[in-house]
Amino acid sequence: MNKQNLWFLTLFSLILVLSVYYITMPNELLLSNKNKETVTSTKVNEIIENVSPLVAMRVSLEEERQNEMDVLQEQLTNEATSGEEKNNAYEKLRYLNELPGKEEKHEKEIKKEYGIDCFVKIDNNNINSVCISDKHDSTLANNIMRLIQKSYDKKMYITVKFQQS
Repeated sequence: MNKQNLWFLTLFSLILVLSVYYITMPNELLLSNKNKETVTSTKVNEIIENVSPLVAMRVSLEEERQNEMDVLQEQLTNEATSGEEKNNAYEKLRYLNELPGKEEKHEKEIKKEYGIDCFVKIDNNNINSVCISDKHDSTLANNIMRLIQKSYDKKMYITVKFQQS
């Protein structure tokens, strides 16, 4: 008996045992699981409604970047893609992997220095920050821009937007 046949028999036996277990499971248990799923989905909807705007922005940015990374990974694995295109895709992928760390670093610096929750998005030379603050002050915005700029050697285009909590 070779390894392939052994694996097949093992997996088939596991599927058979799970099928028998599912069929013999009492109906009350299945119904209670459906009720729990309904309660859980209701709680999830409540949580989604109460999510802060910063979390929503972060999730949106993560989804956007993940989609872009999927496209780049597809380019890397595609045999029809030229070597130069694969190299460019790899560099872009590496850049996209570095961004969340830099953004988080800036968010922590702003939180530490000014006690303000912020969302920071880096896109090449553009850095956009959204700060949750009741105080909308141009001096504070300039200080945040200087704080972010001191991490870079070249000139970055930094914007600061304030939102009320």
